[in-house]
Amino acid sequence: MSVVKSNKSREEAVNQIRGSVEDQVRFGSEAAQRGFEQAATLTREQFDKASKTLFKNYEEFSQLSKENIDAFVKSGTIFAKGFEEAGKSWIDFTRRSFENSVETAKAVMGCKDLREVVDVQSDFARESFDRLMNEGSKLSEIGVKVANEALEPIQARVNVAVEKIFKPAAV
Repeated sequence: MSVVKSNKSREEAVNQIRGSVEDQVRFGSEAAQRGFEQAATLTREQFDKASKTLFKNYEEFSQLSKENIDAFVKSGTIFAKGFEEAGKSWIDFTRRSFENSVETAKAVMGCKDLREVVDVQSDFARESFDRLMNEGSKLSEIGVKVANEALEPIQARVNVAVEKIFKPAAV
């Protein structure tokens, strides 16, 4: 009865940890998405303003549009590669967790008494929690890194647009 209750407690702890990691992953992804959307909105607004007031020359407008599209493509590529990296990291973590679970199950089967079972399960729970927290931090770092890298090409285009807006005003 005590083992069943202990297992339920462990399952509850693991479920809480899983929820925490999922929240961290979701937060990182949402932060990256918000940053990307903000940059896209800012670029679009700057582009619209600049195109109405400054781009009278078709060649200049065409070149700027091409460069903006290139920046968005580059940003999207960086974003996709970042999510690929995060996905690979999560899959690797899941694989390692499964392997550790199998090893722990084998160890439990080889235990000679209840105390040994409890010790093995406690070690497994503690190690699983530590790995889960580390992986959550790693995924959050990936999300922030990807968001920053994906925004760089767009920010560069915003800077170009701002320069074009203020250049005629200074002349």
